[in-house]
Amino acid sequence: MSPINTSLAFVFPGQGSQSVGMLGDLSASYPEIKQTFEEASDALGWDLWALSQEGPVDTLNMTRNTQPAVLTASVALWRALQSQVSIAPASMAGHSLGEYSALVCANSLDFVDAVKLVEQRANFMQAAVPEGEGAMAAILGLEVDVLIKICDEASQSEVVSAVNFNAPGQVVIAGNTAAVNRAIDEAKNQGAKRALPLPVSVPSHCALMGPAADRLTGSLNELSFASPDVTVLHNTDVLAHTNSNQIKEALIKQLYTPVRWTETALKLFEGGASTLVECGPGKVLSGLNKRINRDLTLLSMGDEGAFNKTLEALS
Repeated sequence: MSPINTSLAFVFPGQGSQSVGMLGDLSASYPEIKQTFEEASDALGWDLWALSQEGPVDTLNMTRNTQPAVLTASVALWRALQSQVSIAPASMAGHSLGEYSALVCANSLDFVDAVKLVEQRANFMQAAVPEGEGAMAAILGLEVDVLIKICDEASQSEVVSAVNFNAPGQVVIAGNTAAVNRAIDEAKNQGAKRALPLPVSVPSHCALMGPAADRLTGSLNELSFASPDVTVLHNTDVLAHTNSNQIKEALIKQLYTPVRWTETALKLFEGGASTLVECGPGKVLSGLNKRINRDLTLLSMGDEGAFNKTLEALS
């Protein structure tokens, strides 16, 4: 086993990083890409690679398809990189769904189990709130305390709360559609630079996900988690857990509590990580991490150029 690189952390993206054609340019050079998608397709009973490469985009963007696709892409990239250079990062973290990718790559959760689990998770989330009754919005340029107060006042016996603390000045809110719309209007009144509804069908990480968390508990109880080989920070408490029951509890709470990404990136940095590698399609987390701490070296892997640059940097 390679010595641990104490200055290196891997971060794994969540929903929103997917795109039709993702990893296509890498698949010719790295057989691990297609092999990983084939493994996932066998587990799911349908062709995940074909959907990822050919779309249509609306189908790929359905929560029940997006979650297995992003997980599989992230694990495929990790495997492809490991086939070229032996990497032992000091820590890992994932944004929402990305937490499952981190646990797989840290050898805590079996990949096939994870693929089936996140498909169930997506279905539970969609079933918890009928389509059209829940919404999310990105609010830019407001202090957190101000936004929390806006959500409290906008709720009016419904649900709306701050759910993704993504970067300084960038927070996502979620809840009942009407309450989210009220919060958007008030955020604009109070000087938000932007307040944008997000194209999602599920209001993730808010109290409306309670029923999904209850159902996910049943699925998790059928699985066992090993102690991770690598420290994995969890979204709900920004702590690392090694006990199977503690990991399960963190994943359950994650559904209805905020993603504390700003704190997570800072904790990785404070723990000694000066280089953060985004292991997944796209560069969403790299953009956030740059806003959180400009002293970080940021690498990504979502296309051939980025992957080769990362491979060279880590070799």
